[in-house]
Amino acid sequence: MDAKRIKELRLIAQELRITGLKMVQSARSGHIGGAFSLSEIMAVLYFEKMNIRPEQPQWEDRDRFVLSKGHATVALYPTLATRGFFPLKDLDTFRKIEGSLSGHAEMNHVSGVDMSTGSLGQGFSAAVGMALAAKQQKKAYTTYAVLGDGEIQEGQIWEACMFAAARGLDNLVAILDCNKVQLDGTVPQVLDTGDLTAKFSSFGFEVIPVDGHDVEALGNAFDKAKATKGKPVIIIANTIKGKGVSFMEGLSAWHGKTPDDGQFAKAFEELAVARKVLEG
Repeated sequence: MDAKRIKELRLIAQELRITGLKMVQSARSGHIGGAFSLSEIMAVLYFEKMNIRPEQPQWEDRDRFVLSKGHATVALYPTLATRGFFPLKDLDTFRKIEGSLSGHAEMNHVSGVDMSTGSLGQGFSAAVGMALAAKQQKKAYTTYAVLGDGEIQEGQIWEACMFAAARGLDNLVAILDCNKVQLDGTVPQVLDTGDLTAKFSSFGFEVIPVDGHDVEALGNAFDKAKATKGKPVIIIANTIKGKGVSFMEGLSAWHGKTPDDGQFAKAFEELAVARKVLEG
C-alpha cells in the first residue's frame, strides 16, 4: 500500500470508531472496548482485502466474514454500513425494538452478515465449516473469522482448530483480537492462555503476529496469510481494548459499559482530535 492508501485506511478506522460511538450513544447500550480494538482490522479487511460486492451481499463467490466475538457489533455494523451493505441511517436503530441491528451479529435481517454469532466459541466452528464447504465445492473464496482472546478460553475453539488443521484449510484466516482484557478482568487474571504463538502452532496453524492498529502491517499480514498453503492461518493482532479513548484504554470496565453524558463528550472530543491529526 502506498502512503495515500495507508492514510485513507487510518481515517476509515477512526470514522468507524466515531460512528460506533454514536450508535452506542443513541441506544445507550453496546460493547465499546472490544469494538474499538478492531477498527483497523475491519478497515483493512473490508476496504482493502476482502473480495465482496455490497450490492450483491449473497454473491456466491464472495469472501466470508464471521465475527466469532459476536458482541462486537459496534465495529461490525458501522463497517457494513460505511462499505455500502445498508444505509448509514439504519445505524440509528441499533438495539432498538423497531430495528434489526441487535447487540449481537444477526444474519437473517442484516445485509452483509454471513453468520449469526454471540455464543462465544461457536462462530469459529461455523467459519471452519464455510472453509470446508469452499474446498468441497472447489470455490476460491477465503473465510475470515475474528476471535477474542477471552473467547479462546472456550474448548470449542480448540476442537475447531484441530479440525481445520487436519483438513488443511488454507482458505481459513483467523484473526485474534489480542487486546488482553475481557469482561471480568485481564485475560491472565481470568484464565491465562499462555504462549499463543506456540499454542496455535502446535495445533497446526501458521501464526502471524502483528500490531493490530498498524494498517500497513495488517495489510502485509493478510497478504502473507493468503499466500500460505497447506494449513490454516491465524493472525495474532496485538491491540488495545477501547483504543482511541484515553479513559477506556486497557480497562475491563469498558467491555460493555455505557458512558455518561460527560464521558461521551470527552470520548467524541478525543476521537475528533485524533481524526484531525490523521487528516494532517
